[in-house]
Amino acid sequence: MEQELLQVKNLSSGTKTRLLAFDLLDQVNREGAYANLALPKILSDSNLSIQDRAFVTELSYGTLRMQGKYDFVIAQFSDRTIEEIDGKLLDLIRLGAHQIFSMRTPSHAAINETVEVGKKVIGKSRSSFLNAMLRKLSTVENLETLINEKVKDPIEKLSIKHSHPIWIVRAFFDRLGNWEEVEKLLVANNLAAKPNLIAWPGLSTKEELLRNGGSEIDFLSFGVISDSTPDSIAAIKERRAGVQDAGSQYLTELFLATNNSPNLEWLDLCAAPGGKAKYIYESLGHKHFTANEINTSRFGLLKQLLPSEILLNLDGRESRSFPSKYDRILIDAPCTGLGALRRRPEARWRKSISDLKELIKIQRELVDSAVVMSNPGGLIAYATCSPHLLETKAQVADALNRHKGLELLSLKTLNLKSEKGIDDDGTMQLWTHRDQTDCMFLALLRVSK
Repeated sequence: MEQELLQVKNLSSGTKTRLLAFDLLDQVNREGAYANLALPKILSDSNLSIQDRAFVTELSYGTLRMQGKYDFVIAQFSDRTIEEIDGKLLDLIRLGAHQIFSMRTPSHAAINETVEVGKKVIGKSRSSFLNAMLRKLSTVENLETLINEKVKDPIEKLSIKHSHPIWIVRAFFDRLGNWEEVEKLLVANNLAAKPNLIAWPGLSTKEELLRNGGSEIDFLSFGVISDSTPDSIAAIKERRAGVQDAGSQYLTELFLATNNSPNLEWLDLCAAPGGKAKYIYESLGHKHFTANEINTSRFGLLKQLLPSEILLNLDGRESRSFPSKYDRILIDAPCTGLGALRRRPEARWRKSISDLKELIKIQRELVDSAVVMSNPGGLIAYATCSPHLLETKAQVADALNRHKGLELLSLKTLNLKSEKGIDDDGTMQLWTHRDQTDCMFLALLRVSK
């Protein structure tokens, strides 16, 4: 893409925006990039207007989200299987499909402009197949009717209609126990979310952030829903405020609500990219706090937010490597990330049910390590950005069974501003369709004295 991007100034606005959207898909699907990290750089390197930036964002994110749905309809009209279609060509067809089925783009513009991009990135010869496929797709009068006619299994139908792998649909049902609720969640995962900002205490305020447009998040102390792009806000650029989902902010506030003594030692065991760690650090007045991250590249993100002297680059599962014991340990454990599908459009295609086994093992080992590192009477906050039963309540039950001195402390016993998402057992589970947050889970475990 480098050569094409060098010539981007000479392209029409329509071709330019689609070329940049394709560039994002190419990075995500062939280089393993994360859309939420790659897109801001793509846009910052461009000279696009605000309107064109919004178009690129919707086209690229929407295509990634709805990839499963578009692959289904592509398969109905192609004489090749999805697996037989070249990856770049397939992404171009998906881009065209999103414009045809989910945007207000006239079909002729969607086809012609996407084919122009195809000529630049895959050549004229293969673009003839792209042109033919998009013209076939444009003849579909109602995509929902096509799905209903072709698919009879109700779970498969939900999977295709809302573009989620079947294993994820089933996992949501295991927790929600109601198919209507499941469908509401699937719909919510496909809606673009406005940026959630946090005014880090002592560095910024809600009022400062609201001057850029937006609204307060009523159950949070420092949270704002922004009407502006974060990179246009001074407090964000100056790192006095951050971009953080309301669910993550709320989870951090619940953890901080356990602060009942000025001399407690706090540890964020899996701290990158650093939003929760920064919130805790500023709330504690820069005292008695340590942040750890095993991944070297992600550790670099922590160094941008926090002073090096409070950072550790250790394996959180190796308790003997840590220099001291702690009274409060946050485990924001590696997980499937099923709770953040609306903000991470490619995540639903990155994980499979086979990944669960290894993730569950890591989560269990992190809990075991935290128990060893805890002072008597200490609290461990076990959190995931996933509602999957095996990563949440089942993981907690397993920990309580293996560690006889461990007990579940109800979050309702804390002095809370809100009890949003707190279940009868005292754990917390947020839901995107109910709470307009990521589906964060939190359980508080107390180590025996």
